[in-house]
Amino acid sequence: MADKPARANQQGEDRFQTLLNNANAARVISQAVEGTLGPRGLDVMMVDRFGGVVITNDGVTILNLMEVGHPAAQMIINTARSQQKEVGDGTTTTTILAGAMIAEGCAQIIKGVPVTRVVEGIRLGVEACARWIDEIARPINDLDDPELAAIAAIAGRGEQELARQIVEGAKILGKDMLLNPEYKYADAVYAREAADNRVFRGVILNKQPVNREMPREIKDASILVIDDALAPEEINTEALKTESGFQYYRQSREDYKNNLVRLGQMGVNLVLVDRSIDDIAEEILTDANIMVLQRVSSRELNRLCRHTGARKVKRSALNREPDSLRAYLGRADHVLVDEKLEGTMVFNGKGENQVTVLVGAATSEVVDERERMARDAASAVQAALKGGVVPGGGAIEVWLSSRLEDLARQQEGLVSYGILCVKEALTRIFLCMAANAGFNPLEKLGDITALQRKKGVNSISFDVNTGQPADMLEAKVLDPALVKRHAIQAAGEVAAAILRIETVIKMKDESTDHPLVVE
Repeated sequence: MADKPARANQQGEDRFQTLLNNANAARVISQAVEGTLGPRGLDVMMVDRFGGVVITNDGVTILNLMEVGHPAAQMIINTARSQQKEVGDGTTTTTILAGAMIAEGCAQIIKGVPVTRVVEGIRLGVEACARWIDEIARPINDLDDPELAAIAAIAGRGEQELARQIVEGAKILGKDMLLNPEYKYADAVYAREAADNRVFRGVILNKQPVNREMPREIKDASILVIDDALAPEEINTEALKTESGFQYYRQSREDYKNNLVRLGQMGVNLVLVDRSIDDIAEEILTDANIMVLQRVSSRELNRLCRHTGARKVKRSALNREPDSLRAYLGRADHVLVDEKLEGTMVFNGKGENQVTVLVGAATSEVVDERERMARDAASAVQAALKGGVVPGGGAIEVWLSSRLEDLARQQEGLVSYGILCVKEALTRIFLCMAANAGFNPLEKLGDITALQRKKGVNSISFDVNTGQPADMLEAKVLDPALVKRHAIQAAGEVAAAILRIETVIKMKDESTDHPLVVE
């Protein structure tokens, strides 16, 4: 009887049933985004329990909003999020690749191929693809290169005006800034309802002055950033009951007021506060004609500090001598409150180069989608500058799959089956694009594969409008090499991890942990 509670506690599954369950979960996740792939991909409507609607064809947005309970499916979603975090684009490709590798791997394992051989083959195939992509990637060395605009347009789903803005912003930033691994160009994109499309050197703060009496525009801004609340020092209630404590309280409030008055005398005309300001500060700073923004997010404060050269201080720093405090001030040419945007724009700071790409949307329903499109375009441009470009339109996937087939033939033993899993996954990308464009996917795959082999090129695919073969390099249909390489590597990693799962065991609930009773 000793094995009965063990079986009840572990809730183990048959090995192949676990594999099939994981493969089915991966297939469901993949199918959710397959219809969005390519220039003819359609949108997905996400509906919440309150009737709220999100319409998008952005892969990571769909995955983030999906109701998912299966752990294998959650692993794939986390991989797509990693793709978004690292390169900012290619989440749909990553998801489809992972789902296809798992499905093919599952089929091979059920036929009798050992899991270790399949996983080994997947890793060999992924490594080969990464190496080949690096070998053929074409560098982009100039921000005026027309291929950069093509990259932005493709990632931005054909929006030429949006692509123009992204390239214009890239030129303002400069190549060195875009190549900085710490900088993410996508963070410079803001979409607002009824806003005018514009690109400028500066930052946007999603706050307006504390009251209407404060100035709405500042020239030659001197900026103080307080990473704290702006209020007098707090005094313990018990201390206030003593004479010395009360006197200290009165003196500290008097010093606080004097320090605020001194800010105006120092020429400070813009104060940003991480938290709130009290009534005393609001009154004194308003009288001094100083603009104050409160409860500004840390992310926006950090951007402003980098752009203007300001350094954050605590409220206790107001007690410092003026010369000491001036070293923490930032500078900018112009500050303007925009009523329509319900925010404040800071132009031409004297610190690090920063740019803002402001994208307008006709209605509130499409604001988020426009922002996602612009962010994808910005990420693609940055990735193209970092790692070069490869032929798009599914051409590179067909070429890689052909080379993997050749590689599989060269292998001895069962490792070749794992390599073919990667090969089949890559063809899945092309098949989805062809199907979404309205063509017979298998027929197109056969035609393009044969044509690439015949001509010995990696850039042949098909025109989504006519269905005729076309050279993607000549048509300026390009993808960032970094996006493709990372997508294949990420998909290979999660596929290998899921295929290696033999059993799923439910962990005990620590909150209801009871001693095991053996019958």
